[in-house]
Amino acid sequence: MSIGIVLTVNVGSAEPNPAKAVGVTGIGKRPIDHAITVRPPGEKTTGLHSGVVGDYIGDVEHHGGDDQAVYAYAREDYAWWESELGRELPNGLFGENLTTEGLDLVGAVIGERWTFPSGVVLQPTFGRIPCATFQHRMGEQRWTKWFALANRTGAYLRILEPGEIRAGDRVEVTERPGHGLTVAEAFDIYMHDPSRLSRLLVADSLPPSARREIEERLSRTTGTAR
Repeated sequence: MSIGIVLTVNVGSAEPNPAKAVGVTGIGKRPIDHAITVRPPGEKTTGLHSGVVGDYIGDVEHHGGDDQAVYAYAREDYAWWESELGRELPNGLFGENLTTEGLDLVGAVIGERWTFPSGVVLQPTFGRIPCATFQHRMGEQRWTKWFALANRTGAYLRILEPGEIRAGDRVEVTERPGHGLTVAEAFDIYMHDPSRLSRLLVADSLPPSARREIEERLSRTTGTAR
């Protein structure tokens, strides 16, 4: 199975959010030179929010919680965007906690297991849905639509085993479900192909909130959730 490395670990602090009239954001994540501790943060709105100790999340309604505890983005996908945008994109710009190399995040299977040297185990749950704060940070018109259509979303991760992660860590995919539903396929279906929504239900590791939403959408369409 796949083996990659962590290029940088990135954390953010509270900053004013110019994309909204009121509020703060933690999207401005920067590489740090020491290990980060990751642990399940609990419920999205009432828990510790980020799975990374010392990291800040502003919009706790849409980000964080156990099913979005850590966000990873691949250097290979940054390189693709650099070609599209014609500018350099530093690690952490997209608000990811882990910038990786060697792992195919587009082809990551929902529910597979990433194992780190310290014993940390992370599990991809879904892709990142772009928001207005992300668009403002990028300074690109129609960025949210562009990002969604490109389907290079990175991966939200659930923490199965807590511990420490540091830059340079080896990451090994040690288990991969047989259903084959990738982060990219799931995102494309969810955003653009409602006729295939039932395909998403094959993944037991799909976030419960997403599963409920999909079942409700299917029920409205077919009269019953499949």
